[in-house]
Amino acid sequence: MKIQREDIHIISRHSNLTEQAIERVLKENVYNDKEMWKKFLRLFFITLGIGFTTAGIIFFFAYNWADLNKFIKLGLTEVLIIATTIIVLLPKIKSSTRNIILTGSSFLVGVLFAVFGQIYQTGADAYDFFLAWTLFITLWVVVSNFAPLWLLYIVLINTTFILYTEQVAKDWPPILVITLLFLFNTAILLTFIFLEKDKKIESVPKWFIYILTLGSVTFATAGVSFGILDEDQSIFPGLALIVILMYGLGIWHGIKSKSGFYLSVIPLSIIIMISASILRISEGAEMLLPVSLFIIVSVTLVIMKLVNLQNKWKNEK
Repeated sequence: MKIQREDIHIISRHSNLTEQAIERVLKENVYNDKEMWKKFLRLFFITLGIGFTTAGIIFFFAYNWADLNKFIKLGLTEVLIIATTIIVLLPKIKSSTRNIILTGSSFLVGVLFAVFGQIYQTGADAYDFFLAWTLFITLWVVVSNFAPLWLLYIVLINTTFILYTEQVAKDWPPILVITLLFLFNTAILLTFIFLEKDKKIESVPKWFIYILTLGSVTFATAGVSFGILDEDQSIFPGLALIVILMYGLGIWHGIKSKSGFYLSVIPLSIIIMISASILRISEGAEMLLPVSLFIIVSVTLVIMKLVNLQNKWKNEK
């Protein structure tokens, strides 16, 4: 296991290592060297190239749609998917490059279904398109275990469910839809956190965890705010209880891991919920001033507390 910056700080406090020795250890284990920058730039330009290529294919079909034969439309897309899949199977391709190419192929699967639907005018609902796209890349997502591809997969699942409730399950109350989305995204978030903690999977990028957290908090905020302002309170108590429990765990995890992200996102969500509660009292213009004052004061207090915590953690290091 690679030594972390925090480990070096702890060792320096309880040993007689010189500043030169600590600096050398930091350069060897923490700071990015020339090789790391080369690796980053290589992956960055590969990602950029595949992204531009995929976008170019989409715009190519959009611009030349009327002039292309339907067999050419389908054939080009299928050939591109097969070609990229074959490249992924080449043994000399590095795993990082392979995963990036596979992510591009996953986008092309969506292009293929979109082209097929436009040619034959299947008349299917929009959720069918995203459902098929989700199902047909499931194996690639599981095998690659690549964070950007997982993110695409989760976005597709959420989109499929939202469109399903809009086009098929139209009688579902909005708060039920938001609650189910909150529970799903929270379950995904907790799964990745626990799997990484137990070393069941490779290191999960922080940005991936943060995006999942934002998604979960967004649905929680929307669900509780909607429940406060809505007359139907049948589901709201259960949702509020789960949100309180999850937010408590989130704040505890933020303090334990010394992460200001959780300690800023969760309080902001709570501020929005309390503002919705104040507006529930009266929706008149006279409530705008109290709500504005509450937001200004509460956000200021949260920032002050975060600054104090950051200084405290810095001194502990």
